[in-house]
Amino acid sequence: MIDIDVTSSTPIYTQIVDGVKEAILKGLLEPGEKLPSVRDMAKLMTLNPNTVQKAYQQLEREKVVVTVRGRGTFISEEYKPRKDEDKMNEVKEIFKKGIIEAFYMGFDKQKILNFVKNLVEEMEGLNKND
Repeated sequence: MIDIDVTSSTPIYTQIVDGVKEAILKGLLEPGEKLPSVRDMAKLMTLNPNTVQKAYQQLEREKVVVTVRGRGTFISEEYKPRKDEDKMNEVKEIFKKGIIEAFYMGFDKQKILNFVKNLVEEMEGLNKND
């Protein structure tokens, strides 16, 4: 369900958070769907339960999931991706680094735009499960 790169400089809990959000966007996780318990997710991903707990707490702070005592953690029914100015600046920096790398690799402006367009279309296609 979620791919973790232990060699990445991105903290593992952040990769879990991003992975859950991506799974929701792709329609792999639906509103109201129950996530594995912290222990089960940690065992499944061979991670420390504290790392998974930190990710679940972050997802709860962002209102992506809700935890019901005694029942588990569920994808929020009201979850709507929101624009957060700090997060938007972070995304902008990520795009900027990617564009710099693409230019360095010899891509021209049109090839970069086509690449981004294809990625967006791919994400839209994955989200159409209707």
